[in-house]
Amino acid sequence: QVQLVESGGGYVQAGESLTLSCTGSGFRFSSNVLYWYRQGPGKERERVGLMNGDGSNTKYADFVNGRFTISRDNAKRTTYLHMTDLQPEDAGVYYCHANWLGFPYWGPGTQVIVSS
Repeated sequence: QVQLVESGGGYVQAGESLTLSCTGSGFRFSSNVLYWYRQGPGKERERVGLMNGDGSNTKYADFVNGRFTISRDNAKRTTYLHMTDLQPEDAGVYYCHANWLGFPYWGPGTQVIVSS
């Protein structure tokens, strides 16, 4: 059974940093592209970025603008989203996503609240 579980969300002030984690199980973690998405209040879910299986390639949405970094530790079956200079518009629920054997899987999400 494929599972993705995010953690690390919370309340921060604008300009502060936060690191989210996502641990996966039930699939070949080390060979899988992992994605981070987010959904702000009243907004569509949008992709934040992704990292390939061995961590050699990452891509980010334009709004990241160098503030966020995705990493992964395959031995721990965990991917991380390190976010700096958080702004109120970064608030929302952050999700981890992976595809396995043709099916999409999502974690339940972790909420990030950014106060101005």
